[in-house]
Amino acid sequence: MSGTFRVGLTRDFLRPDGTLGFGDIGLSLLDQAPGLTWEFLAENTTELRPDQVADYDAIIVLAPRITAKTLEGADRLTLLARFGVGYDSVDVDACTANGVMLTITPDGVRRPVAASILLFILALSYKLLAKDRLTREGRWAEKLNYMGEGVTGKTLGLIGLGNIGRETFLLAQPLGMRHIAYDPYVSKEQAAAIGVELVDDLETLLRQADFVSINCALTPETHHLINAERLALMKPTAYLINAARGPIVDQQALTRALQERRIAGAALDVFEQEPPDPDDPILKLDNVIVTPHGICWTDECFRGNGVSCCEAILDVAAGRIPRYVVNRAVLQSPKLQAKLRRYSAPTEAR
Repeated sequence: MSGTFRVGLTRDFLRPDGTLGFGDIGLSLLDQAPGLTWEFLAENTTELRPDQVADYDAIIVLAPRITAKTLEGADRLTLLARFGVGYDSVDVDACTANGVMLTITPDGVRRPVAASILLFILALSYKLLAKDRLTREGRWAEKLNYMGEGVTGKTLGLIGLGNIGRETFLLAQPLGMRHIAYDPYVSKEQAAAIGVELVDDLETLLRQADFVSINCALTPETHHLINAERLALMKPTAYLINAARGPIVDQQALTRALQERRIAGAALDVFEQEPPDPDDPILKLDNVIVTPHGICWTDECFRGNGVSCCEAILDVAAGRIPRYVVNRAVLQSPKLQAKLRRYSAPTEAR
């Protein structure tokens, strides 16, 4: 590698007092690399500007948006390492057009998100929050009115059988549930290999599942995938869990279904508007568990994400193509190839 390989981290990793908000995220890996320096960006902005990215070879991105404007003239920037697996805040086509690789961190979120979904399943079925309120409010005698439901023999249906979906089914195996999934990009043979029944359409899953968990990415195809018509297919005893992205669900339609008790309840870590308006009616319902797009935020999750980002950076600094590149088409880009030649001849990562 010739010259210094410069890495920037978006400033939203820091608390207002300037301390790192997420503990150890593996940045010591970068300290050990010769010829590499890292720093936090000077400003915390909701959308990165061209001048903020111009002087870096790689940037670790938490929440700020990356747009076509951001990447105008990005002659040096080679890697955007997204801290997490969602990338709906990034203009992927603009990355490709400008010779910038976009990576994500599936290894970091796999277990923490799957465990969070399992947490939601058990909290909903055992009426955890309702019983917590009864105890705090001295309403002990009312506990018979909040009978939970066992999960043995119930049907767990996942929309999406990717990285997190597979881990969720793995963790749920001891509970004795039936496992079904809908994913048009997975074969029945692949699903059967992990003990999952792949259904032919989403409607079948919604009719059969007692717990419906959304585990797919937000794309134009999945926007409002769960709408009023599809909510109407769910059992009145069923629960909806969304720890993926808010706009996959038509939140107004979900609110009406919950208000009218047409489904039993929901657990939401994500919302169409984030943060939601404090007066949003969904926040007033007693059959909903809500968390602030952070249910999986643990030391395990953040260190895993950080290590994955740092490994991607070290790969690029050594002239290797990192794992988990989202925009694989960029690997053929003359712009990217020219950037990589500054480091060394590009090869695939381990």
